[in-house]
Amino acid sequence: MAPADPAAAPAPAAADLAPHAAAPAAPAVAGGFQLPHDLSPWGMFMAADWVVKGVMIGLAFASVVTWTIWLVKVIELWLANRKVRHGLHLLRKSQTLMAAARGLPRRGGAAGRMVQTTLAEVEASRALPAEGIKERAAIALNRIEAAAGRRMSLGTGLLATIGSTAPFIGLFGTVWGIMNSFIGISKSQTTNLAVVAPGIAEALLATAIGLVAAIPAVIIYNVFARAISNYKASLADTSAEVMRHLSRDLDREESGDSRLRAAAE
Repeated sequence: MAPADPAAAPAPAAADLAPHAAAPAAPAVAGGFQLPHDLSPWGMFMAADWVVKGVMIGLAFASVVTWTIWLVKVIELWLANRKVRHGLHLLRKSQTLMAAARGLPRRGGAAGRMVQTTLAEVEASRALPAEGIKERAAIALNRIEAAAGRRMSLGTGLLATIGSTAPFIGLFGTVWGIMNSFIGISKSQTTNLAVVAPGIAEALLATAIGLVAAIPAVIIYNVFARAISNYKASLADTSAEVMRHLSRDLDREESGDSRLRAAAE
């Protein structure tokens, strides 16, 4: 029997070779989980460890709180300063404390409370010496001024806390994420950059979010500290103006009583 012609042997089918030639390289695996390749912020967040996710969510919430306080305090400071400036303007152009009280709106803010409290003290101490009236009115005005300052400072302490702690909280998330990355490197037994980079990028994202939360909080806190100091200075000016009117009104009453007594004699 004639030997088979080697040239006539059937060639392997292209379909049989294609799976071996076109088979893609298997993705890098570390710790039994496929390493993430989506390095967008959202992709890194979704692939991060649950501790790092919790840190990121907390820092994002702190950033929302910071901007909420900013919006509320801007409106509150604007309204309070407007009322104080209006009351101070009325006090400076009025001749008596009663005239200033008539010009103030029903809700005149801290300035209105100062004027109304002083008038109430004068009415309650009608037959008492003027020096005692001034002393009690000054005490009441100081309390109103302090209460208004404390009310305006509400929320700024939270800004200071966020500004001072957010970077360290983000750093904690970064340290935790890098620890997990090193554990993944040891399990995969490779130092390929494609294996190392995703985990480190996820960890560094926590620090970035911490800085995003901390920097605006510090800036807003400093701005509000100066604005509240100016507001307290306006309150002090208003209190001094009320005391000036009170002293003048009491002196007028005393001089009027003296003239009446002299005329009677």
